[in-house]
Amino acid sequence: MQAQTPSERLARLGITLPAAPKPVASYIPARIASGVVYVSGQLPFENGKLARTGTVPNQVSIEEATGAARQCAINALAVVKESVGSLDRISGVIRLGVFVACEPGFGAQPAIANGASELMAEVFGESGRHARAAVGVPALPLNAPVEIEFLFSLLDDA
Repeated sequence: MQAQTPSERLARLGITLPAAPKPVASYIPARIASGVVYVSGQLPFENGKLARTGTVPNQVSIEEATGAARQCAINALAVVKESVGSLDRISGVIRLGVFVACEPGFGAQPAIANGASELMAEVFGESGRHARAAVGVPALPLNAPVEIEFLFSLLDDA
């Protein structure tokens, strides 16, 4: 049996990518340089709005924030697809930088980041495994609970 492509895996997961979110300030969604797709920080927009706002865990539960991280990853995949034409042009995930708006003393940022990391592994298989930072911050743009930046590698023929 031939290995599935990222597009096939995404379909098998029942995920339809939304339109790539538009920037909320003065930047571009992605930049391609030296075979790397740098995706700007993605917020957990769903249907054009944030489903949850506030800090973890007092205003947003760990479970909700983990789902928000997964939505950030879905949005990043939409940006990549728009930027390079197909997820099948991606050879792997290099790094995720995960920012969690949280209360002082909160330390479960890695668990929340897994919402995005696990999706990358589901979509890209072994090449979805990546380096990562998961950082707690006092606030994020638009009062989002999570923001994630992504780096993807392009196939050599891309």
